[in-house]
Amino acid sequence: MTKRILRSILLVAVLVLAASTGATLGILYYHFGGQLEEELRREASYLSVSVEKEGIEAFDDLPADAERVTYIDTDGTVLFDNRADENGMENHGDREEVKEALEQGSGRAVRNSDTLSQRTLYYALRLSDGKVLRVSSTQYNIPGLLGGMIQPLLIILILMAALSAWIAYRVSRGIVEPINQLDLDHPEDNQVYDEIAPLLTKINRQQKQIRREIADAKRQQEEFSIITENMEEGFVILDVHTEVLSYNSSALKLLGAEESRERRSILAMNRSQEFQRIVEQVLSGRHVITMLELGDRSCQIAANPVFHDNEVSGAVLLILDMTERMKGEQMRREFTANVSHELKTPLTSISGFAEIISDGFVKPEDTRKFAGRIFKEAQRLITLVNDVIKISQLDEGKLPYEREETDLYELCREILRRMEERASAAGVHLYLKGPHKKITTVQTILDEVLNNLCDNGIKYNKKGGNLTVTIEEGEGETRISVEDQGIGIPAEDQKRVFERFYRVDKSHSKAIGGTGLGLSIVKHGAMYLGAEVKVESTLGKGSTFTLVLPEQ
Repeated sequence: MTKRILRSILLVAVLVLAASTGATLGILYYHFGGQLEEELRREASYLSVSVEKEGIEAFDDLPADAERVTYIDTDGTVLFDNRADENGMENHGDREEVKEALEQGSGRAVRNSDTLSQRTLYYALRLSDGKVLRVSSTQYNIPGLLGGMIQPLLIILILMAALSAWIAYRVSRGIVEPINQLDLDHPEDNQVYDEIAPLLTKINRQQKQIRREIADAKRQQEEFSIITENMEEGFVILDVHTEVLSYNSSALKLLGAEESRERRSILAMNRSQEFQRIVEQVLSGRHVITMLELGDRSCQIAANPVFHDNEVSGAVLLILDMTERMKGEQMRREFTANVSHELKTPLTSISGFAEIISDGFVKPEDTRKFAGRIFKEAQRLITLVNDVIKISQLDEGKLPYEREETDLYELCREILRRMEERASAAGVHLYLKGPHKKITTVQTILDEVLNNLCDNGIKYNKKGGNLTVTIEEGEGETRISVEDQGIGIPAEDQKRVFERFYRVDKSHSKAIGGTGLGLSIVKHGAMYLGAEVKVESTLGKGSTFTLVLPEQ
């Protein structure tokens, strides 16, 4: 803008300078031409007085540098000329100024010389005797004057142009500087030129509109971010070139990628061929729903193309972590298979013993023994069914029990009392430590949990070992530990001991009995009580199960 104003001012200045120079020269030329004519008239008047008195002798006193004087007779014959030989001069009777003087008493004429770029001004005066006195002077015309003044004129023009450029630069800067210093963040506060006030008003309105739109977009973006960031599902938006436009942290976690401030291809977030195939399919316009293994997770990917003007412009990917669901399905399948197997074993035994008795192959004295086996297997079957029912009730949270105040010490002592005969038979010594701590809980479920822990502590203990139940008070919680000195649990199995029907040593478990659901009941019972169960174990030295009960 500064350069444009500078060029405009400079052009105007040069044009004005040229026009004013030409006009000034023209005015001066005609002004001095008029003065010259007036001087010739006065000179002729003064000289005519002398010629009237002295005649032709009056010309003897003319100075050498005087203007040209010509004395002409009435018939046009040249009687005297101070610049030329009058004898060689032609008759001047037909000259314009002479004819006019003879007729009117005075005359003037101007004759230009194209070759010499000059003009000659003539003034003729008729004397009393009828003769004519003519005075003339030569003056350069405008082209001639310019030709003689070209060098000084050029110097003046260059100096004036330079001065004009400097002034134009200063003026243009002075005009533009306030505009450059405008506070466009607050257009209404600027007081510069009245001419730009409408522009500033329009900018102010536009800025307010833009700020409102930015605030709305920011609010929508924040709402979108809050929604997507609180989604457990992974969410990714990408363009047609696979470049990621938006994503949430769950997507990074599921894809095993790291956060980056720069935009990148989604193929850089996960380089598996299966994932690349899904991206290619959705960007080709196909709707894709499939399962994909991402690391140690089983994920379902729902990919939908985004169309604009009937062309694919991008895609939206929704990644659902199905790991727990798949594990749940697997556990349910395993549970069904295990329950079927566990039910089949006692039922087969009962059916077999009953068939033998029914066919009469049992001696009367052995009937009691076979009946005892049938009863034992039936009890085993009833225990298994009861355990399955308990786990189902704990899973569904439909146990018809109410919370009540319970003395943990008395509850543990009662459980150990019930275990005395079994412990004595296994050669295990029972111990109880801790204060009489009272809490509000579901006593029936807590009894079941502790009973299962103590029962396992006796089953898997060594002969002559100890089983110690310890009650400890902590800040905001109460801890009940059941410690045995038995076979222990390998580190790789400690995370799985709470699974249904999971047995660390299946051969030993069959020897000591049990349904394989005891620790699973412990886990679900603890969850129902809002408690946490932990296990610490050293192979060959024993295990400690700790139930952490929060204060109610």
